[in-house]
Amino acid sequence: MKPAEWAARHRSGPLDVVVTGLPSDAHTWNLIYIQLLLEDLGHKVVNLGSCVPEDEIVESCCKFQPDLLVVSSVNGHGFNDAQPLIGAIRSRWELTGLPAVIGGKLGVAGGGQKEADVLRRAGFDAVFQDSVDLTAFESYVGSLPREVER
Repeated sequence: MKPAEWAARHRSGPLDVVVTGLPSDAHTWNLIYIQLLLEDLGHKVVNLGSCVPEDEIVESCCKFQPDLLVVSSVNGHGFNDAQPLIGAIRSRWELTGLPAVIGGKLGVAGGGQKEADVLRRAGFDAVFQDSVDLTAFESYVGSLPREVER
């Protein structure tokens, strides 16, 4: 399938989700947890793993054309690593309209509302800080349409 065909396809049923860590984050348990949570909710997950280079995340999104990108950070560098990533995602026509969220520890000092606002302005659709209950994430995922047109 060509990228233009992926972008025009219609979806129904479970969401296709790409879960990834950031280039500087070697933690994997969080990615596995998110994968299992999403699978328990009935969705299909491609888990790219930890320490994934920015260009690999972008190309994987172009290849898999997911209905949602979930970025997770545990080491506190999420704020710095995520800004260039979302810029690269938003610069690709193939990924127009791709919902992208980030969660976890987003700053070495803990991150706060200021960091979350910056990440939203940079292009993330939602930001889930490590202090947020998972029900907010589950609610967000549940609010996404099961039929996506891009």
